[in-house]
Amino acid sequence: MKTNEEIKHIGKQVVENERDAIAGLGNSINETFAQVVQLIYLGKGSVIVSGIGKSAIIAQKIVATLNSTGTTAVFMHAADAIHGDLGIIRPEDIIILLSKSGETPEIKLLMPLLKSRGNRMIAIVGNVNSYLAQQTDFVLDVSVPKEACPNNLAPTASTTAQLVMGDALAVSLLECRGFSAADFARFHPGGALGKQLYLRVDDVYQKNDKPAVQPFDDLRKVIVEISTKRLGATAVLDGTKLIGIITDGDLRRMLMENTRIDLVKAMDIMTKTPKCIESTELVVDALSIMRQHNITQLPVMQEGFYKGVIHLHDILREGIL
Repeated sequence: MKTNEEIKHIGKQVVENERDAIAGLGNSINETFAQVVQLIYLGKGSVIVSGIGKSAIIAQKIVATLNSTGTTAVFMHAADAIHGDLGIIRPEDIIILLSKSGETPEIKLLMPLLKSRGNRMIAIVGNVNSYLAQQTDFVLDVSVPKEACPNNLAPTASTTAQLVMGDALAVSLLECRGFSAADFARFHPGGALGKQLYLRVDDVYQKNDKPAVQPFDDLRKVIVEISTKRLGATAVLDGTKLIGIITDGDLRRMLMENTRIDLVKAMDIMTKTPKCIESTELVVDALSIMRQHNITQLPVMQEGFYKGVIHLHDILREGIL
């Protein structure tokens, strides 16, 4: 069994090896790379991404990244292709094939079948002199000096290089399309990421009560309003106009000052011109304001009128934080 120090050394060597491997990819971002991006961007069909073994797993990730950033893509396993999955491919589709060696039997069997269909083909390959490289229209070189595996056998640095090249393609296409945060939100409606991009204050705060007192209300009414509405704060309204907010913290600070509590009115302890959020703003923007000012609730406004309160707990409940 290795010691902890030996294990840490091995781990660091792997990271350094893969770092060095992808550093060399800069030379592969060349004219051919630009032509591939233009080909996919101007294409009318889908991008079919295929591979075998570990390359197939990387191909699936590239497909997922392309689909989520505006480029329609489909995964086709190289082994399954010759057993019916070639039916996925349409004449207008572009095919990307991933392979470390470019010489695997499945790839060699598949290539004549693909060439007969007339689709444009791109190789992401670790050997630019391989069979695969010679049979495709474009070659993106992802060769690496060595694998992170001590036997130089297990695909490690080579699959990392494939993955980075796929990301480079996806992000370049994203930029070409002018793909925005709003577009990203349409494709990622689920989970915390999606909520950050589309969930608005209006979707959240209305579940809460609407605490409010008037400027001359006494301390008892303030405490009752904060306690019963269970948001740790109450707005102070002059008629319908928001003029301040009182929080649990304001009450504690007032008690520490030995103030005559029987004489205290809401306007005496409120924070004037409180930080607010419009109901149409994103919940993630409300969170940003809370963090910036070290507060846990914000009055919600709509066209100048006080509508309620959004609390940090609401944001936590939505899984955004």
